[in-house]
Parts: sequence; C-alpha cells; structure tokens
Amino acid sequence: MGLWGLLLAILGLAVLASAFFNIGLFVILLIIWFFLAILSIRIVFEFQRGVLFTFGKYSGMRNPGFNVIIPLVQSLRIVDLRINVSDVPEQTPITKDNVSLTVDAVIYFRIRKNEAQNSIIKVEDYSYAINQLAQTTMRNIIGEMMLDEVLSNRDEASKKIQYIVDKASDPWGIKVEAVELKHVELPESMKTIMAKAAEAERIKRAAIIKASGEAMAAEVVSKAAEIISSVEGGLNLRTLQELDNIASDTSNEVMFFVPLDTIRPIEGYAKHKKPKQVEKK
Repeated sequence: MGLWGLLLAILGLAVLASAFFNIGLFVILLIIWFFLAILSIRIVFEFQRGVLFTFGKYSGMRNPGFNVIIPLVQSLRIVDLRINVSDVPEQTPITKDNVSLTVDAVIYFRIRKNEAQNSIIKVEDYSYAINQLAQTTMRNIIGEMMLDEVLSNRDEASKKIQYIVDKASDPWGIKVEAVELKHVELPESMKTIMAKAAEAERIKRAAIIKASGEAMAAEVVSKAAEIISSVEGGLNLRTLQELDNIASDTSNEVMFFVPLDTIRPIEGYAKHKKPKQVEKK
C-alpha cells in the first residue's frame, strides 16, 4: 500500500478520535477522508497492468490487486494484456506483374507483460499505430509478389507481414501473434481470363488422357491381332464369334460388303449366250 496508504490509515484514526471532541469537525474530516480514499484506491485486474506516473514521470508498474496512489500527485494508466483483434481495411495494391487486387486482413497482437509501459510512453495510440503499420506493410508485401504467388502462397505473405509489423512494433512493447489475409478480390476482367485459362487447361488434360487411352487400346489391339494371326484359322473363328454376338439381337442386320472386282468375272454367266452366225458361202 505504501506510505500514502499508511497516511490514510492514520487520518482515518484521527477522524475517529475527533468524534469524541467535536461532532462537526468529525463530519468534515470524515468527508475529506472518504473523498481522498475514493481518489486513492485503484483496482487492477489479472489481465491488466498499471503504469504509474508521479508528477508526470514514469515511476513503476502496478500488479493486479488493490493499489493506492496519491491523488493529484500520481496517476495510474491501465493497460490491457489480452490479445487485441484489429481489422485491416481493404487495400488496393498492385502486384509485381501489374495486376490490381483488393486485399483485406486481420491482425492479432498483445502487449508484453514486462513492457506495458512502452505502449503508453512511446506511442500515443498503439492500436491505431499497429493498424496503419499493417496497412502499409500489406501493400508493400503484395507489391513484391506475383499474382500467382499471392493466390497460392497466402500463408507466406501473411508471415512476411507479421514479421515486419512485429519487428517495427517491438519498441512499443507489442507482440504480433498472427496476421491473416481474409479476402483477395480480383478484377472482373481478370476473373474472366483466369476462367478461360482454367477451361483450356481442363480441355488439354482431357485430350491428353483420351489420346493416352487410345494409344493403350491400340497397343492391346495390336497384340491381340498378332496372337489371332499366329493361330491357323483364328481370324475366321474371331469373325464367326462376332457374327454370333451380332445375331443374338434380332434388331441387328448384318451386311457384307464384297468388292466388285470379285464378281465381275462371273457377271456374264447369268445371261444367255447369243448363237454364233454361220457364214454363208
């Protein structure tokens, strides 16, 4: 409690003693004592620390619990040690490959327990300062990255922003726990171009898969043909098997295509031969 607490206790005893001599004096002293006690008592919670100033000069820290200060001489500034969550407003940085993005983020930070006084002495408004620092750093980091890197390595960009902001705010007694990019918005024209590129890539993969399947099928068919041709009568058996498969369905019709060259030698046999004329002598 300190010297001032002891003085308050002595003053309280003097107030009680004055009650035996003069009631009016007792009332006046009681009011003064009560007023000074209200101004002197400060309660610091477990998640807080008190920064004490005497005549405007830093004079120490106050831990959680019951604390007494000297009115008009000392002042106690309370610092919250819990994690602060701050939204970083939307920014429109330009990537290294000249693409404009709309990016926003969220930053998690806290005041270090043993350096709480720095957040009061060395910076006017640490929350506002952290927010502005995060905005500037986010624009710089996004500007040093390609579009594909921003979209595929968002964690890497977040870690770079966290490292720079944490290092810059270290003299303020602040520890940056994490920085997360919440939303990365592309221009509509870029969305259309990327959608077309993705569609072309899918068509390319489909064509490659189809061609690979046809190549494998051709290889298997080639091996089957070699096996069938190596067996005497194998091709005829395979033909009869296919005809049997087709004939199992009555709706199928089987048509045989015969080259004309194979029937031309016999196309004259169907006609009657004309009798030869006997020459008259």
